[in-house]
Amino acid sequence: MQSGNPFSWRFVAPLYMGSTLNPINSSMLATALVPIAAFMHVSVAQTTILVTALYLASSIAQPTAGKLSAEFGPRRVFLAGILMVLLGGLLGGFGRDLTMLIVSRILIGIGTSTAYPSAMLLIRRRAESSGMSKPPGNVLGALQIAGVVTGAVGLPIGGVLVDAWGWRTIFLVNIPFALVAFVMAALWIPKDGPMVGARTVREISSRIDITGIVGFAATITALMVFLFSLPRPEWTALGLAVVFGVLLIWWELRTKHPFIDVRMLASNLALTRTYARFSLTTLCIYTVLYGVTEWIGAARGTSALQAGLLILPMSVISALIVGPVSKRNLVRGPLIVCAGSSMVASIGVLFLTANTSIIWILLITVIFGVTMGTMASSNQTALYLQVTSDQIATASGLLRTFGYIGSIASSALIGIVFHTRVSDGGLHHIAIIMIAVSVIALIMTIADRRLKVTSSRQASATS
Repeated sequence: MQSGNPFSWRFVAPLYMGSTLNPINSSMLATALVPIAAFMHVSVAQTTILVTALYLASSIAQPTAGKLSAEFGPRRVFLAGILMVLLGGLLGGFGRDLTMLIVSRILIGIGTSTAYPSAMLLIRRRAESSGMSKPPGNVLGALQIAGVVTGAVGLPIGGVLVDAWGWRTIFLVNIPFALVAFVMAALWIPKDGPMVGARTVREISSRIDITGIVGFAATITALMVFLFSLPRPEWTALGLAVVFGVLLIWWELRTKHPFIDVRMLASNLALTRTYARFSLTTLCIYTVLYGVTEWIGAARGTSALQAGLLILPMSVISALIVGPVSKRNLVRGPLIVCAGSSMVASIGVLFLTANTSIIWILLITVIFGVTMGTMASSNQTALYLQVTSDQIATASGLLRTFGYIGSIASSALIGIVFHTRVSDGGLHHIAIIMIAVSVIALIMTIADRRLKVTSSRQASATS
């Protein structure tokens, strides 16, 4: 039993700081692609591999870090990840060619991915050891603000850094944050317990399911190669994704310590639906972050920094919403609001033109801020309630992976529609797809009976 406040600011501060690094790095680079291309004497299209590298590394590393946290201790994994971020920042900041920058982004992607799943495990263990009967909503809400909402801040931050000091600062800015996060975590996060016995390499491989991790990495890699190839689809990559996926399921069903517990996903359909909802809503959110900002730049001739500032209210509103929703551990109601607001805002996008007032654009981004805030808080609370303490690290990492799949599907959608040129008509086609996705998410939420049970249980626990 913990004495006093189990979630003191010293305990949560390094978790929050570590969790900001992945989403900010995901979006911050967008403003640096053009100057990087000019410095490296390559095309801007070639530099987009830097975006792909971090997405791919993160989508694989998130659940992997969760599995490693459960086996070797979340503090150890968190500290190791921060050191990788530090190394990646140095390598990218002093990089002389595109290969060095790609390696840097991979290191940053893997390193920053350790923060969220290890934080979720640390919070869950601290809550259970303190005898808490319900999720620590305030702590989870702040973690979501750090881990998802801050992604929208990356665009204006990146624009300021690149305009003021050049593209290298996009990498170098990780160094001071990584150093501070490492020192805080080393001093304030309680040490993990001793690892059980002296294990052989074979035993360790079996416990963390190396084969499953490799199979998952191969499946996700092939799927993302296909998505990023659109609008010129690499059908071979899609075929490989299906083959690797089938082999992965076959292996996970027969191994003793599965990396992805397929049986759990099949039996815990509430969790599976949480993943699907999160992925669908993320598709809409990232389409606004990148598709609408790209359209704003093309239609109005604004800079990346100005376009990013127009999206900033979306982040502010979402941050304001996450707190009260998480504090009350609300699930079903906010999820309905999430899908409904996404549908309403997507309809608003359908009426945007190059002559539309800035006020109308800001109003749409504010509504999408409601979508982002309710999505982040309610899906995280749902996941917290739908898995056990032993499952939460890997399950949390997998939630982020589904988010990346949604964001990459968004990139593919934008690439297809804006392939030849950015236009009002193309934006309207994107809006129609977003409306359809939002309707699907709304139907899934309203029809999900398990969400009613979860909400009722939380109401009883809170009263």
